[in-house]
Amino acid sequence: MFLIVGLGNPGKEYEHTRHNIGFDAVDVISHKYNIDINRVKFKGMYGEGNIDGQKVILLKPLTYMNLSGESVREIVNFYKINSKNVIVIYDDVDLEIGRLRIRVKGSSGGHNGIKSIIYQLGTEEFVRLRLGVGKAERDMVSHVLGKFSKEDRDSIEKVLNSAAEATSTIIDQSPEVAMNKFNSFKAE
Repeated sequence: MFLIVGLGNPGKEYEHTRHNIGFDAVDVISHKYNIDINRVKFKGMYGEGNIDGQKVILLKPLTYMNLSGESVREIVNFYKINSKNVIVIYDDVDLEIGRLRIRVKGSSGGHNGIKSIIYQLGTEEFVRLRLGVGKAERDMVSHVLGKFSKEDRDSIEKVLNSAAEATSTIIDQSPEVAMNKFNSFKAE
């Protein structure tokens, strides 16, 4: 069983902001694999289904970004999911828009959602799928809570579809195969 977590903040005011690109990616995966995210439990919204013959749970924590790990820990403990089968999709300001990077472990890189998950799971060993949202020109908070420009929306749609494909590759083959295939991806 795999847990696919999209990080973001609940509420209309955060929809489609840079910080919510993880929620957007999980929505694309949900649509592509016909998995309804319609249950509320574990401090999040979730749904169960199958991707490439594997049982998966899609999760959007409703705790706000800084406490995302609480939701992840609750669902991991309930379903007894190995941390290596947890895939977390989130925004990365150190990657340009249209890029994605996959890693199997590492530090939080200053991302509070990842910091919370590492703390709550007690390990850095879970798959991260980082989606580029570009560097802040001025204030970091207003950057990540801001929306993408119309010009960037095209690249974002492509990278969200690639994130869904990368997730499938991680599940069906391995994170390493997905890294080789997608870490050089750039949406044009």
